[in-house]
Amino acid sequence: MVVSGFRRSLSFPNQSNKPRKTLHVRSTSLPCRSSSHPVISQLKDEISELKSRNSSEATCVSVCEGLKRLKIVHESLDDFLQLPQTKESLSCNSDLIEKFLEDFLRFVDVYGIFQTLFLTLKQEYLAVQMAVKRKDETKIAMHVKNLSKIAKEIGKLESSVQSIGKNYLFSDNFDAEFAEIIRDVIEVTVSVSVSLFGGLSAALGSRKPPRMGLSWKKVKVRQGIQEFQQINLETLMGLRKKDDEEMKMVCKKMQELVEDCMVGIESCGERSFRSLINTRVSLLNFLTQ
Repeated sequence: MVVSGFRRSLSFPNQSNKPRKTLHVRSTSLPCRSSSHPVISQLKDEISELKSRNSSEATCVSVCEGLKRLKIVHESLDDFLQLPQTKESLSCNSDLIEKFLEDFLRFVDVYGIFQTLFLTLKQEYLAVQMAVKRKDETKIAMHVKNLSKIAKEIGKLESSVQSIGKNYLFSDNFDAEFAEIIRDVIEVTVSVSVSLFGGLSAALGSRKPPRMGLSWKKVKVRQGIQEFQQINLETLMGLRKKDDEEMKMVCKKMQELVEDCMVGIESCGERSFRSLINTRVSLLNFLTQ
């Protein structure tokens, strides 16, 4: 029985129509009879484009761009899974399909949890903005505490997603190029997800000093998303020491954060979530056909 799921007939606003760039991709060590297929060439180009993006700055724009490109990769992966040569190669590796299916289920679960957490995060920012306008220090402290809890939960998602994609074993008869594509798709999905979850968690959470005995040079500090970093928990808790003009400025930045940055991340995250579901449905259909 064929499992149905979300298809790409769904329409979303503001989808980019920018033509995809053709980038150099590394070759595999073994020849592949399917290397000339345009679907595979397109998928490899899109993976390379996503890998080559500049992640030196963490901003709402860069995070959304990563999510948009990830959605495109998953859509091309869905097309790749429909190719006869792909099905032929996977049909002899049922254990690999199960592993791939399991990993995409974990991605779907993580993004489903994130959707709920991010909605709560947006509601808390709106609530703390209202408390700031009313100069209600008690409610400000309460909502800041809630934001801190959400930051920790999003940080757990970063840890969860980093463990996905381990221990992939490919048999000798498995197509080398197909194996590389599967590894790369998992790799870029983890990378974009870590940028999103880690960037939010780092921006919202309070910074902790490194443990005793560890050199600060050896401690990797996650770069927070800039727009959230500007209105972090320390800033909100310090509002009681600010004058009216400074508080108005913070309120304005918070409004921009919610209306522009958070709405964008919410929308792009939803699209990536649906593309993950579509890919898992394609894999599930493959097993049930």
